[in-house]
Amino acid sequence: MARLLAHLFFVVLLWFGLGWVADSQAQSTELPTFHIVVKDGRFFPDRVEVPAGKRIKLTLQNDGPGPLEFENDEMHIEKILAAGARSFVTLPKLQPGEYSFVDEFNPITGELVVIAR
Repeated sequence: MARLLAHLFFVVLLWFGLGWVADSQAQSTELPTFHIVVKDGRFFPDRVEVPAGKRIKLTLQNDGPGPLEFENDEMHIEKILAAGARSFVTLPKLQPGEYSFVDEFNPITGELVVIAR
């Protein structure tokens, strides 16, 4: 009986220990996140500097009266948001350089430049 209790105690400790390790790993792998607001066909901010060589998360908030079509053809990224909607896109690891995203519904005013350094 004592051996069974010792084994059970070991399993419980192992289970909790692995849980704590998994939590700390999950926290250390969070993506760098940048918040973008779109209003009246304009991105705020319209330029964002991000770390190169890392995956990036862009949160999008459409504060405009109409829909938004967030797009980058080179990365095959396209996200449509209704007025008042929020969402996100995850970008792949970016090489140093500039990457342009547009609002297809407002291509003249709706441009976001992501600068990877």
